[in-house]
Amino acid sequence: MNFPIKALYRWLLMLAALWLAGCTTYVQTQVTAFSDWSGSDTTRTYAFARQGEQQNSIEQTTYEALVANELSKYNFRQAPDAGARYQVALAYSVRGDLITVRQPVYYDPWPMYGPYGRPFWGPWGGWGGYGPWGPTGYVDQSYPVYIHALQIRMTDRQTGREVYKVTAVNSTGDPSLYQAMPYLTRSALADFPLGNGTVRTVTLPVDKNGGISNETAASLNSSERGVPPAPASKTVE
Repeated sequence: MNFPIKALYRWLLMLAALWLAGCTTYVQTQVTAFSDWSGSDTTRTYAFARQGEQQNSIEQTTYEALVANELSKYNFRQAPDAGARYQVALAYSVRGDLITVRQPVYYDPWPMYGPYGRPFWGPWGGWGGYGPWGPTGYVDQSYPVYIHALQIRMTDRQTGREVYKVTAVNSTGDPSLYQAMPYLTRSALADFPLGNGTVRTVTLPVDKNGGISNETAASLNSSERGVPPAPASKTVE
């Protein structure tokens, strides 16, 4: 996938910083859709199109099953290639990066008064959370982050005309594309079909086992239009 990077990349790094701060109960995914969908079709049959190394890939088959499950919610059903109205092509990737977070360092002026430099008899000892002086300095701490991307492209099989293309991108501290894929597929196909040029953020809750919760996804519409998704390579750098 050839994705320009700047605006979305900054957004992803901001989300990664929130993740590092402990906001791990939700996964936020930026979704960009381009659509020429008429909405009048009653025959929603499709077949997956594979390119190159995807032909005999177990990984490809696994991701196709996730996409098929989401498409079934909109009355799509798979059919043999010759009888399918649409071809659905997938492209996916993960890339690694580092994010640096500046963190404050505090001096404990009264260690004999108990933990965190405050007396036992009050919650803050009259000086606030860290004494009257505030932080004594800052340190820069670097953490690895991983940007995951999925693109779903639908074309009319007879004419070759592209009718729908949607890209979903998120970032987490987990290098596994497989772990990210359920969030990417569900976010990409939520509220299908989106209008042409739609850019929005989809927030999905994470359950206690690290999977997608059964809670309803919260979609936050972005005011940005036409912001392309970020570039990513198939291997983790």
